[in-house]
Amino acid sequence: MLMIGDWGANDDLQAQTAVALGMKKYVQDNTIKPEAMLLLGDNFYGPFKGGVDSPRWEKQFEQMYPVEAFPCPCYAMLGNHDYDEEPKIKLAAELAYAKAKPETRWKMPSKWYSFANQLITFIVLDSNYKNRVDQLTAEERVAQMTWLKVQLSKPRTTPWLVVMAHHPLYTNGIHGDNAALIADWDELFKQYKVDFYFAGHDHDLQHMEFEGHPTSFIVSGGGGARTRSLEILGVKHGPFAQAIYGFSHLQVTKDQFIVRHMDANRKQLHALSKTRDGKVTILSA
Repeated sequence: MLMIGDWGANDDLQAQTAVALGMKKYVQDNTIKPEAMLLLGDNFYGPFKGGVDSPRWEKQFEQMYPVEAFPCPCYAMLGNHDYDEEPKIKLAAELAYAKAKPETRWKMPSKWYSFANQLITFIVLDSNYKNRVDQLTAEERVAQMTWLKVQLSKPRTTPWLVVMAHHPLYTNGIHGDNAALIADWDELFKQYKVDFYFAGHDHDLQHMEFEGHPTSFIVSGGGGARTRSLEILGVKHGPFAQAIYGFSHLQVTKDQFIVRHMDANRKQLHALSKTRDGKVTILSA
């Protein structure tokens, strides 16, 4: 699987195009047929005239990530910029696009949802907690929390459990740790032994581990929006953080889960392996 966040740039598509081309060459060079793409939010920055018929769908999704290279479902979630600029039009379009265009690979059936394959159960959440009128309402937050607890409490049917949303709980980026998400979700991740939490929002690539915590925290926000400096020099939450354009490659078996952070030129920046007993090994620096 491949993973990008913060990819749907507005006027200047140079970086998005470079990352997309890097991913395309990467799968070709390594003879990879991706089984899925994970789109970690901020799918489209700026205006979105036309809704489900906006030309940006074809230019920045269908053609940017061509089916010839990525013949797989693309599971998307909502970022803060997916609520910006004509929020009713953009939000409605992202939720309705798959029904309006049945041939598309785009998958976003609702603001929060789950899906699974033989190896991984994915839980997708809406992390837009800013209490703005055009983001999650208090009622929606309660409904999502109730749903999340039900999903986590179900008997495990796959070796791996992954939760995804746009905003990180913890980060070395300029936005800082998210106290509201930590308060709502972190203890649940510990209780139900969530293996990975994937997020974007900070325009960089990160890997964070915390002693005694079963969850590995991964940020992949280098898909095309302007990169930003890290919060501090060095890495506050280790072991890796770099403000750079790029994408992530996930390789999964029933016994091992590998995450590779790649830059737009297909250079491996960081890689880790996690086993079912929770042991994390850094494969490269």
